[in-house]
Amino acid sequence: MLTKRKSRTIAAILALAGTSPISGWHKFYLGQPIWGLLYVLLSWTPIPKVASVIEAVWYLAQDEETFDRNFNMGQPAVKQSQYAVNQVGAIANALRELDNLRQDGLISEYEFEQKRRQLLDQIS
Repeated sequence: MLTKRKSRTIAAILALAGTSPISGWHKFYLGQPIWGLLYVLLSWTPIPKVASVIEAVWYLAQDEETFDRNFNMGQPAVKQSQYAVNQVGAIANALRELDNLRQDGLISEYEFEQKRRQLLDQIS
């Protein structure tokens, strides 16, 4: 769970759930188990409940970029997806150009197949 992408909405919901008898679920979710354990140990007091509400508001008040910087190692989800789309698009264009070379007789079927496999291996 430490490497999985964290959602701002889920963190806020778990923080608000901390107003129930046991607090700290949001801390475990965000990869802060020591704080989560502290919240659980202090659940008999109102301190973690108040802190959970304040943190829920704080999570919702942050924009996505700030939340990503604090809890997702600064890596936004959109840019990662955009990179994958750009990579696949570039490989698709290279495959089209390669196919044109094959159809024009500038490369053999064997050379085409080798290059095609190399390009497709780059996707995974």
